Amino acid sequence: MTTIKEIAAHAKVSSATVSRVLNNDPTISVTAETRDRILEISKELGYKTVRKRKTEQKLSRATSPRVGMFLAHTLEEEEDDINDPYFTGIRLGIESECLNQGIYSNKIIRLSDDLQDQIIDDIDGLIVIGVLSPSLLNLVTNCLEHVVFVNHSPDENKYDSVISDFEKATTSALMHLLNQGYKEIGYIGGQEREQITKEIVEDKRHTTFVDLMTSMGLYREDHVFVGEFSMTHGYELMKDAIKKGNLPEAFFIASDSMSIGAMRALQEAGLRVPEDIAIASFNDVQMAKFASTPLTSVKVYTEQMGRIGVQLLLDRISGREIPLKVTIPTKLNVRESSGGKKEE
Repeated sequence: MTTIKEIAAHAKVSSATVSRVLNNDPTISVTAETRDRILEISKELGYKTVRKRKTEQKLSRATSPRVGMFLAHTLEEEEDDINDPYFTGIRLGIESECLNQGIYSNKIIRLSDDLQDQIIDDIDGLIVIGVLSPSLLNLVTNCLEHVVFVNHSPDENKYDSVISDFEKATTSALMHLLNQGYKEIGYIGGQEREQITKEIVEDKRHTTFVDLMTSMGLYREDHVFVGEFSMTHGYELMKDAIKKGNLPEAFFIASDSMSIGAMRALQEAGLRVPEDIAIASFNDVQMAKFASTPLTSVKVYTEQMGRIGVQLLLDRISGREIPLKVTIPTKLNVRESSGGKKEE
C-alpha cells in the first residue's frame, strides 16, 4: 500500500504537505503546480486516503453476504471444549476464509431457547458445526435457504456438507499397527451426542475399528473403552484398562487429546510407549508431535474443512442448486508412538 512518505519523496516535498493536499486542507499555501504534482503522483501510485478506504470498507460490508456460524453446543459445553483443537481448527478456517472473501459479518449462533430469533436475524446463510436433531434441522432449514454442514452430513441429497473420511483414516491407522506386527489392538474413544435428544451419534472410528478387527478375527470387546472426547477421559479410560489387566499390545485412540491423557496413565503405571504399549492416534494436532512420545496420528485438515464450508455457502448464495458433499482426505503421520513389535 502506497504511503504519504513515498509520495512526498517522489514529489520532493514534506510528508505534511502531501497529507494536507490530499485531505483538502483549505489553510495550506502551495502553488498550483505543486498541488497538481502531488495529486498526479498519488494517482499514479494508487494512493487512497483513509476516508476513501473506510468508505470502500463500509460499501463492502454493506454488499457482502452476511454469514452465520452455528455451533451445535450449549455455551457450557462450548466452554468445556474451548481448548479442543479439532473444532477450533474448523472455526479458524471459517473465520479466515470469511476475511479472505471480504465478508465482515460472520455471526456466531449458539444452541439456546431463542434459536429461531437468532437465525432469522440478519444473515443470508449459515454454516453448522456439529450434529443437529431432526427438529433442530427442520428449524434451521425452514428459516434459511442456504445452509452448509461441516463435520456432519445429515442428507447429502439435500444439503451441502464438508466431511473427512473417518472410515478410510481409521483403516489406515489400524493397518499400520497390524503391519507393525501387533495383533492384540484395543480402542479408546469418545461419544458425540445430539444436543436435544442426547442420542448417541455413530462414530465411524469406533464402528470401523469393530468391523475391521472382527473381519480379521481379532476383535475383543474387553479391549474397547469408550467415554467422552477429552484428555481427562483418555487418562481415566486407560487407567480402567490398566486396572482390568491383560492389556492389548497396542491401542488405537480416537483423538490426540485422549492419547495424551492415556500416555500419562501409562507413565504413572510404569509402562512405556511404544516398548510396552504402542499407540496410533487421530487428528494430528500440533501437540501430537511434541508429546512425551511423539504420536503416530491421522492428520485431519480441519482448517481446510472450514474454508471449503465458506466457499460452498457462497456458491449456494450465488445460485447453485445441486447439493455438494466434499470429502477431505486425511494422512497418517508415523512417529515414535507406534514402534514395531519386539520379536519374542
